[in-house]
Amino acid sequence: MLRGKHLLHGAPDGVVTAPERIATPGTSRVWHAAYDAGVPASLSYEPLTVPQLLEQAAARYPDRPAVMFLNCRLTYAQLYEDVRRLATALARLGVERDTRVAIQLPNIPQAVIAYYATLSLGAQAVMTNPLYVQREIEHQWTDADCRVAFVTDFLYERTIRNLRDRLPVKQYVVASIPEYLRFPLSVLAPLKLRRMRPPTIARVAPDRGVHFFRSLVNGTPPDPPRPDIGLDDLAVLQYTGGTTGVAKGAMLTHRNLSSNVQQIRAWLPDLALGREVFLTALPLFHVFGLTVCMNLPVYAGAAMVLVPNPRDIATVLAGLERGVTIFPAAPALFNAILNHPRLHPARLRSIRYCVSGAAPLPVELLRRFEEATGAVIAEGFGLTETSPVTHVNPLKGKRKIGSIGVPLPDTDAKIVDLADGGVQQPTGTEGELLVRGPQVMKGYWHRPDETALTIRDGWLHTGDIARVDEEGYTTIVGRKKEMIIVRGFKVFPDEVDGILARHPAVLESATIGIPDPQSGERVRSVVVLKPGQSATSEELMAHCRNELAPFKVPKEIKFRAELPKSAAFKVLRRELRADAVAALTGASGAAAR
Repeated sequence: MLRGKHLLHGAPDGVVTAPERIATPGTSRVWHAAYDAGVPASLSYEPLTVPQLLEQAAARYPDRPAVMFLNCRLTYAQLYEDVRRLATALARLGVERDTRVAIQLPNIPQAVIAYYATLSLGAQAVMTNPLYVQREIEHQWTDADCRVAFVTDFLYERTIRNLRDRLPVKQYVVASIPEYLRFPLSVLAPLKLRRMRPPTIARVAPDRGVHFFRSLVNGTPPDPPRPDIGLDDLAVLQYTGGTTGVAKGAMLTHRNLSSNVQQIRAWLPDLALGREVFLTALPLFHVFGLTVCMNLPVYAGAAMVLVPNPRDIATVLAGLERGVTIFPAAPALFNAILNHPRLHPARLRSIRYCVSGAAPLPVELLRRFEEATGAVIAEGFGLTETSPVTHVNPLKGKRKIGSIGVPLPDTDAKIVDLADGGVQQPTGTEGELLVRGPQVMKGYWHRPDETALTIRDGWLHTGDIARVDEEGYTTIVGRKKEMIIVRGFKVFPDEVDGILARHPAVLESATIGIPDPQSGERVRSVVVLKPGQSATSEELMAHCRNELAPFKVPKEIKFRAELPKSAAFKVLRRELRADAVAALTGASGAAAR
């Protein structure tokens, strides 16, 4: 097994340490012709573990800003120092190779420090959504057998304290949002946080197994153990609903994560190393945020502008106005920015590139955002199981709006039949998307049967229905689970939502299938209208009839003030369907009584 070697401080820019090819170069593919100039079909990878990404950045760019959070500014040298101090403290708390460490923090400096400190000890990070309720926390941390957990003070008091007896965690490290702020915000922020409902700050009393983040960092020397970490060692357990069943841990290795970062870096050949500024608003506990908003900027020596709550659009805008050059986001976030009353497009002209994922990007939304900012949006695609990015549209070459673009270097893809996934489909035919490459996970944690169902003959079965054109560009049609069957005909919700998005009054929509005794399922769309706009369900159905076959046209249109979304701004159709089915079941029960 290859073992990563520690880098020397002060390594000059451009030095590649012991380059080694991680993936065997694939044969030529039709989509390679679509690559921008300077983007290779295959890479010679630097054999860097994830903590070595930071070690390298600290050596090359010690005085460059790494983390920007309100009036907190940490250089790469300072960030690396705090990571080493925390790693030393964690080792004294018993963290060693293969200890699972839960990190349940919003996008604050402590989240970045905790992540790299954990991985530097050969332990695994279990990234956890701060919005999880007790049942979800208990399932995840028990399944992963977490022994240490990072939590905020208010979540510890609100959620964790009464749950401790049911969890395997022995040591808690409590962080407070304002503790990295400088005066006067160090004084003013706690006052504001206490006034919030619910409060997002709390006083945690000393207790067994409870430690305080800043005290550990300030009171511990930067002298951590230096374990020999291999590229194929496990780095992160990233929990996901996956392609089947209950939430389970995707096992992402150092090779998976490091390879994906280097693949994305190769896709951006004019990335200005040591000078870019990323907006880190996508949550770091989500794999999109983890890779594209943290690991990638660290590899590039870029600054990260941290935003703890991406639903606070005013704060997102304030972050973008800090000279952000790279903006990873989801379509719902682009949409919210364009419709916010405090938007000043001239202040966003520093943005060069945006990376859009998590959901299809409507053509009109892309056009409006690019016109407002001057940025180029590259729509892409990925999965938790692929670390996550597999496809992206070219930034300077031919973009096919509405597609997810073409596979990244060293990434292969094909479309197979939906029945058993054994027959490759011809160009233009819909089927399940399969991918393979160095970013594909090791498997699911303690679930060999589900791993065998998802990874077959080296190919990851994504569960996404797609088609590929003659130039290798892929268009996602829908999820196998979300496909609606109306009298035997297939309806893909993304297609219906794409048509609804063209109506001038529609802000966003989500289409689902609900049970119907005559047709099996019927199509329902849930619509949010733009502020100040009006439309009737009949008007929107008529709009759909002009663009869709009759069986695809929604039979019902419901209006809502907002749609349920995940932390990464992905619309949760499953929640809408569960609500609809519950309402139907309740109505049927009432009728029976």
